[in-house]
Amino acid sequence: MLPKPPPREPSVGFLYLPPFRVVGTSIAGEATSVMIPELDLCFDLGVCPRAMLPAKYAFISHGHMDHIGGLAYWCSQRHFQGMGVGNIVCSKEIAPSIAKMMEGYVELERQKTPYKIIALDNDEPLQIKSNIYMRIFPLEHGAPTHGCSVYERRSKLKSELSGLPQEKLMELKAKGQEITNTMEVPLVAYITDTGACPNLIRDDVRKAQILIGECTFFEDENQDRADVGKHLHVKQFCEWIRVGENQHVVVIHISRRTNLTQVRDELFKKLGTALNRKIEILMDHKGNREKYERQLADAGIRAER
Repeated sequence: MLPKPPPREPSVGFLYLPPFRVVGTSIAGEATSVMIPELDLCFDLGVCPRAMLPAKYAFISHGHMDHIGGLAYWCSQRHFQGMGVGNIVCSKEIAPSIAKMMEGYVELERQKTPYKIIALDNDEPLQIKSNIYMRIFPLEHGAPTHGCSVYERRSKLKSELSGLPQEKLMELKAKGQEITNTMEVPLVAYITDTGACPNLIRDDVRKAQILIGECTFFEDENQDRADVGKHLHVKQFCEWIRVGENQHVVVIHISRRTNLTQVRDELFKKLGTALNRKIEILMDHKGNREKYERQLADAGIRAER
């Protein structure tokens, strides 16, 4: 009898949610690594697929191996391929431990891979692109864990100045008068490995254009496991989604033991048709491929096989 071949590695998930792409892999307990190429930002690095390398910033939510195991490799490969220094963004709480981990590789490899750790306080802004910022906030998990929101700062002319000619506006500005108000537009929120907690309904999470959120347990009998491990059960997840204003909700961190048909059925049963239209599942490769092919067809582009 011939031996069985090794199990296949999971493919990288892909969604196009204009104007952003969501790329990555996320399987509960195995590995989570999600990237938004348009933001130059990767959320966690449990593994480091090739698609993650162009990200200039990597936000590390917490120190569990399925969320940090590929971090050193990401730094190393970016340096090896001439992509520049990797910027590791994390909370000040876990920054010293990440530094120790990275120093351990220096001792093992007998060489130093360049990297930069950017340690943030809660809600401290970090500019990652022109007018694009991110901030972190605490979640509730078995290890110190943070979520992340990305937002755009936009300037809007003050309402009382609306209608004034350009020359007058320039004159006021030259005199030092502030003629615009700055507003924050939530773009993406990333929530992983957490139990129910107040920060799930922050405005920058609830109103983000794209919410990337974990839902680990779907069986009724696993509610206790979710509570003990501080993960979201589908009941809590659906209660959370109902209070949000997100255009898209990308579900991550589903267990390999959970069938995607069951996931879809549970979400439909608990959310209904209207809310289900905003739900995307990162690791639903077949469904996501079909959706992208429809997007290509709508744009008059033929899908490559």
